[in-house]
Amino acid sequence: MVYVRRTVDLELDDLFPHVAAIALDGPKAVGKTTTAAQRAADIVNLDRTAERVPLEADPGLLLSRPRPLLIDEWQNVPEVWDVVRHAADRDPSGSQFLLAGSATPRAGATAHSGTGRIGRLRMRPMTLEERGVGEPAVSLTHLLEGGREQLHGQADVGLSRYVEEILASGFPALRSLSGRARRLQLESYLRNAVDRDVPEQGLAVRRPDALMAWLRAYAAATSSTAGYSQILDAATPGQGDKPARSTSDAYRRVLESLWLLDPVPVWELGGSQFTRLGRSPKHHLADPALAARLLGLNEAKLLGTGGGPVGPEGKTVLGSMFESLATLWIRVAAQAAEADVGHLRTRNGDHEVDLVVIREDGDVLAIEVKAAGAADDGDAKHLQWLRR
Repeated sequence: MVYVRRTVDLELDDLFPHVAAIALDGPKAVGKTTTAAQRAADIVNLDRTAERVPLEADPGLLLSRPRPLLIDEWQNVPEVWDVVRHAADRDPSGSQFLLAGSATPRAGATAHSGTGRIGRLRMRPMTLEERGVGEPAVSLTHLLEGGREQLHGQADVGLSRYVEEILASGFPALRSLSGRARRLQLESYLRNAVDRDVPEQGLAVRRPDALMAWLRAYAAATSSTAGYSQILDAATPGQGDKPARSTSDAYRRVLESLWLLDPVPVWELGGSQFTRLGRSPKHHLADPALAARLLGLNEAKLLGTGGGPVGPEGKTVLGSMFESLATLWIRVAAQAAEADVGHLRTRNGDHEVDLVVIREDGDVLAIEVKAAGAADDGDAKHLQWLRR
């Protein structure tokens, strides 16, 4: 099978020749192993018992392997992190180790100290560009570099194709599957996370269906800043004896450690004029296809009546899913441009900027996401407010 290069490959092209070790973080099935394997002379897979057990006894055995060495699912033997870090401290020359992990080590599993000489890159599901769907009309990197040309462009992708991509997912192995097979795999992905991955992270789940209900409520809050108490209430409708807030917090922490939740943080900035800003993150699952599967959405439901019932903060389901798809693309592009992504919303909701891309020097690029054929002045009112 021909390897399709990803945006993170551009970052690895730039960094790996000069950095001894790089860790690729991200949820299962986004392509971390396949991408890292393109640069590896040898691979150790710590999901395999035969390869894991000797390294549990002596993690230093790694150092005898050919390099560049890919250590896949490194979090299964967390002690290898310090082995790699110390090796990189002794010899900082580039292109020695790649670590791929689909979870952060559970609390207490290791005492590894700091990142040392190990760089970290986040890998997310495929963007539309990586899927070969449409050509970007605007370069985010150019805008961040100070480009001020008139923004314009016409996409050859219609709304039905966007809906198709929301449902198809950015998980490479699922892209070629038929609709029914893909739905089965997405459901299995979610069920395996609840039944296996979460307990492996140290959280005992007495009622897996309750965690699945929480995930479903989180999916319904996609692209919103709903409070976690609201999400818990939505997951337990009509129940008088609701789980404690600590239960919801535990769900959130463990799902974030598996990279399944990918919330956009609040854009932190000072100044008295911004004291009324909300503090809640904007909710997103790792891939909008996971949210769509949790909510039982299909093409007809998304395209009919504007995407179904109105969700939190007045957005339709279609609008929320489309924003999540756009957010995935922006975050991948922003990371490649050495920028972060946040969002802005006033506490009373009178102003909201969907995405704020922040350069290292603090300059920002504000973005409004609209699932519409054309934009008008009203669509830019929050951007104009922020500019003033």
